[in-house]
Amino acid sequence: MAKERFVEVYNQGIVNVMKVVVDTETGVNYVLGSHNKASGTGMTVLVNADGKPIVTPIN
Repeated sequence: MAKERFVEVYNQGIVNVMKVVVDTETGVNYVLGSHNKASGTGMTVLVNADGKPIVTPIN
């Protein structure tokens, strides 16, 4: 089986959900949030205090 492109590394909440997802090819971290699962979902690059993307080292 091929390696998955995106892996979930953090999950919080049941109704109001917040997840952190890592791209296994680039190491870039994304935050995914949804409110009430009926109002929509948003996903964006997770950045540090300087506004630079957070990148997880890929082995």
